[in-house]
Amino acid sequence: MWLVKGIEIYYRLDFGFLGVYPRHTESLKGIITMPFIHADIKHLFSNSVPLLILGAVLIYFYKELALRVFLLIYFLHGTWLWLGGRESYHIGASGIVYGLSIFLFFSGIFRRDKRLIAISLLVVFLYGGLIWGMFPDFMGPSISWEAHLYGAMAGLLCAFFYRKEGPQRKQYDWETEEDSDPDNVGTGEEEIIFIEGEPPVESEKPSQSVKINYDYKSSAESGDDEPIKPSA
Repeated sequence: MWLVKGIEIYYRLDFGFLGVYPRHTESLKGIITMPFIHADIKHLFSNSVPLLILGAVLIYFYKELALRVFLLIYFLHGTWLWLGGRESYHIGASGIVYGLSIFLFFSGIFRRDKRLIAISLLVVFLYGGLIWGMFPDFMGPSISWEAHLYGAMAGLLCAFFYRKEGPQRKQYDWETEEDSDPDNVGTGEEEIIFIEGEPPVESEKPSQSVKINYDYKSSAESGDDEPIKPSA
């Protein structure tokens, strides 16, 4: 983007015709070239800085998805802009900036990951004011609010579509146990099985009691009353 602007300035050229002019077939190439064209240095700086920051965050936290997400936002928002934008030349990379910021925000929410939600909050803190750029009443006639809106829509679509890919929320052991036994979660009770029929009758054991008899000799026979050993 900076190289293109440098060429424009050095050779005193205007590449505005390489932007997107909606519903004109000769402007289809603008879907690819539009993000490289900017009106002035201020416009270029306001897009390139957040694009660098958000792109770095995307690559760091969503390494496996970064290229796919970037390309989808790039081409989707440009195509939608060509189909539904005002009949005027639309230039700049602000649509991609909106797409990346919305993707990072909603992706953390959809995944319910603390780290990614922290990134979502950081995006809100840094670029929360971008939300007003999607409404025509808050933007001047020279600002392409349609590119902002379609970029945000593309970012939201990517966040939802790829919500089950890439980094996921950490699963704890207690969550895994709940998922494996959803019927008995938190009850602390064991499963009880009832079988119809008569209850079992305990068998009676034979009595083990012992009867002891004592025999005594008469005093005439033994001279005393000493008992004889008991017999069972």
